[in-house]
Amino acid sequence: MVKKTMEKGFKLILGSQSMARKRILAEMGYDFTIVTADIDEKAIRKDKPEDLVVAVAEAKANEIISKLGGESQFAQDHHHQPTLLITADTVVVYKGVIREKPTSKEEAREFIKGYSGSHGGVVGSVIVRNLQTGVRRGGWEKAEVYFHEIPEQVIDDLIDDAITFKVAGGLMLEHPLISPFIDSVMGGVDTVMGLPKELTQKFINDVL
Repeated sequence: MVKKTMEKGFKLILGSQSMARKRILAEMGYDFTIVTADIDEKAIRKDKPEDLVVAVAEAKANEIISKLGGESQFAQDHHHQPTLLITADTVVVYKGVIREKPTSKEEAREFIKGYSGSHGGVVGSVIVRNLQTGVRRGGWEKAEVYFHEIPEQVIDDLIDDAITFKVAGGLMLEHPLISPFIDSVMGGVDTVMGLPKELTQKFINDVL
């Protein structure tokens, strides 16, 4: 089977190492290469989570473009397929406070205990940029995750797992330890996992 990207006549770069984002984009039927951004996400501060996730995704895109030698390289390349760059960012919002990746075991415990019998919001951004034309589209989606009570032992086991420290709010829905304690998700599960599918597809269409 020929993947969509070849049929559609463009190349796709995913600016993320996230397993979940890779999986979502592959599920959408796309072939892509991965280029990661080395930015200090904590240096980017915004009061509103929606502004923060868009600003971080924008910073990732800029860093990747400069790593690839600047947009002008792609702009001159009219004979070839356009290259689209997708970047994204996700934060968890708990009781109005933005949560990024936990930085210590204590913080991770506090995060996960807070979700127990409660709920947390997820705000996820996506930016798609056509590197040949410079056209970009960006936006964000929200979802809310409701939890059953999470037992202490499960919390201990989650804190012992390194993956907990690689995800916003220490929250990974598909984690086998946490998934039994999810009551419901209002909004897109793909948004919670790190890449809102519909928005991504819309922006891909928009920038071509």
